Amino acid sequence: MKKIAIIGGSYLQLPAVLKAKELGYEVHCFSWRDGAVCEKHADYFYPISIVEKEDILKECQRIGIDGITTIASDVAVLTVNYVASRMGLLSNPDEYSETTTNKYLMRECFTRNGVPSPRYTIADEHDSYHIEAFQFPLIVKPTDRSGSRGVEKVLDPVQLSDAIQRAKKESFSNSAIIEEFVTGREISVESISYKGKHYILQITDKVTTGEPYFVELEHHQPSTLSCDIQARVKKIVLHALTALHIEYGASHSELKITEDGDIRVIEIGARMGGDFIGSTLVRLSTGYDFLEGVLKVAMGEFTEPVITEHHCSGVYFLSKETEYIKKYIENSQDYPEIVEAEITDNVLRNIECSGDRSGYFIYKSKSKFII
Repeated sequence: MKKIAIIGGSYLQLPAVLKAKELGYEVHCFSWRDGAVCEKHADYFYPISIVEKEDILKECQRIGIDGITTIASDVAVLTVNYVASRMGLLSNPDEYSETTTNKYLMRECFTRNGVPSPRYTIADEHDSYHIEAFQFPLIVKPTDRSGSRGVEKVLDPVQLSDAIQRAKKESFSNSAIIEEFVTGREISVESISYKGKHYILQITDKVTTGEPYFVELEHHQPSTLSCDIQARVKKIVLHALTALHIEYGASHSELKITEDGDIRVIEIGARMGGDFIGSTLVRLSTGYDFLEGVLKVAMGEFTEPVITEHHCSGVYFLSKETEYIKKYIENSQDYPEIVEAEITDNVLRNIECSGDRSGYFIYKSKSKFII
């Protein structure tokens, strides 16, 4: 039986653990035990922090794993590449790991390679930054976090210092990136790569809370962008993936489209999109099992994706701002389009990050499920 290591044990990694078991792999999961829902599903569980790369490497060498992956964690990507590169397993090059997990280094890469993105600078641990040529509003975010943690729109210089401190507090490296705010429509592009060849699977439309925190409230596939803009988006994303040296596995590219049709790449993760985008929505809208594809990339068993369906899929998240969707979750059996629904917290909060959401429902239908 082939052995796969999955880095991370929270609910985000549970779909990968379950799918790996379904595929007949022996699953070895690494994570702190606190919140590790994967512990009871994996064949073997190791209570080791995902940032302890050397300890995880030693265990993986002892086990003799055949592949290693993660599906929704930028921090875990660093460990996956570190272990794989030292064991001769398939992964993205370890020397480029930080470029795909640090927003400032990513922007530097985009600039060198002509990938269109917003103007930016960094506020480091010494609070030194230069925005003399920038126009407000600005977006401030941690350089190395996901899930909208620490992200804030800044309308004038008076707010900037507090926003930077908030972002740095959320940052592992105590640094924040400052960007000019790009207005427009938000989308993401879901892709899988093998031996440097990229396959775009789907484009996702997004709905967020808007300013100041821009936490995502809805995702819908496929995008309703025009065919012309979608073609331009795909060309830019393919170029950006190559520039970032993303050669194996999933990627999740976030972009904005202005009213004038200008396209800007905001960031790209060398992993699946969270919020069920990669683990569920792609499969529902295309028929392609993205999760299985990612696992098979790691195990060297990848075959070219085939799109077998053309449906609409999406997810709505519950919060104080979206209290009106609670009735759909509670009465999901009355809506044949709803394939999964859950209230995760009876307390509804105003959202400042994705962790403040209190539930969701996922749908699949012939047209966009509008409420």
